Amino acid sequence: MDLGIAGRFALVSGASKGLGFGCADALVAEGVNVVVVARTADAIEAAAERLRTRAMHGVRVIAVAADITTQAGRDAAFSAVGGPGVDFDIVVTNAGGPPTGDFRSWDRDAWIKAVDANMLTPIEMIKTTVDGMAARGFGRIVNITSSAVKAPIDILGLSNGARSGLTGFVAGLARSPIAGKGVTINNLLPGKFDTDRLASTINAAAQKTGKSQDEARAMASAQVPAKRFGTPEEFGAICAFLCSAHGGYITGQNILADGGLYPGTF
Repeated sequence: MDLGIAGRFALVSGASKGLGFGCADALVAEGVNVVVVARTADAIEAAAERLRTRAMHGVRVIAVAADITTQAGRDAAFSAVGGPGVDFDIVVTNAGGPPTGDFRSWDRDAWIKAVDANMLTPIEMIKTTVDGMAARGFGRIVNITSSAVKAPIDILGLSNGARSGLTGFVAGLARSPIAGKGVTINNLLPGKFDTDRLASTINAAAQKTGKSQDEARAMASAQVPAKRFGTPEEFGAICAFLCSAHGGYITGQNILADGGLYPGTF
């Protein structure tokens, strides 16, 4: 299916690997020019090179090494194509989740850091780009959040709180007058996807239970009704559809991609 977005410009944060890279890869495959952002210069340059080898002729891939959670980092990302962010038709926000733990051990600084990265940073990125999108009559914003928004987990309190705040904000903004100007805003909630973060979680579970990593991995995948983990490529394909010309009637939604793991409404 031609997604109808070739030639547009996208900004994808947290794109050096995993789900962020999967989204950037899917967009590049559709002929979208992308600015990819991550903190580590070597990692984001390597990711950009991989994307360039897959890109069709004429597609631009620009790497920006910056911390998107800071104003300086956002300024660097938004100026990568010569404008203050208004040139982006597609924005995919993605920041690493805050640490796990017991809420009793989190001080104010831990909460502020979590809210800043997983709520306020996406809001700042939206604020910078949404009016330009509306003026041009086309815009797609996808926030990569977490399945914990719909199925909160006790040790993920920082993530539960910060990402739920973003979810509430998006629910209102997506249904504001911008919806009538061709701009959609959705949240994409990953379940268990085969990424480095999942591998570290499985490793921690193996150490805690005394099982081998293979055993811990098999147990984790068995919990998923689909009996496997998702892939970054699958996640990217969902993201690309939400960003497509065909996704214009989907807005203000929380799209749960989890292989059926978490119970939903019907």
